[in-house]
Amino acid sequence: MSKQKHYDVIWTETAKRDFIEIIEYIAADNLTSARKTANRIKRKAVNLETFPAGGRWVPELLHVGVFIYREIIEKPWRIIYRIEKNIVYVTAVLDSRRDLETILLERLLR
Repeated sequence: MSKQKHYDVIWTETAKRDFIEIIEYIAADNLTSARKTANRIKRKAVNLETFPAGGRWVPELLHVGVFIYREIIEKPWRIIYRIEKNIVYVTAVLDSRRDLETILLERLLR
């Protein structure tokens, strides 16, 4: 029986900031919903410890030749990450209802 590989999951500062902004925004309206959303996103990210290759390539980046970022969906959130050896770096948590190109442009202009 082979042992399943374990990956460390590390959240970048940007991803942490995304997560906090999402939860604070929801909490302003509904604290219970904010807690549920936080738990759902965290649980989904924990799954990356055992099977990070299960996420799809980020479609908007594929057409420009960027193949290092993957994503998993916890509707309506996109958890974007990259894998380096045995580490998964969560790089962003974004609202799938927003345009990714607009978000990336905003981040470049900060």
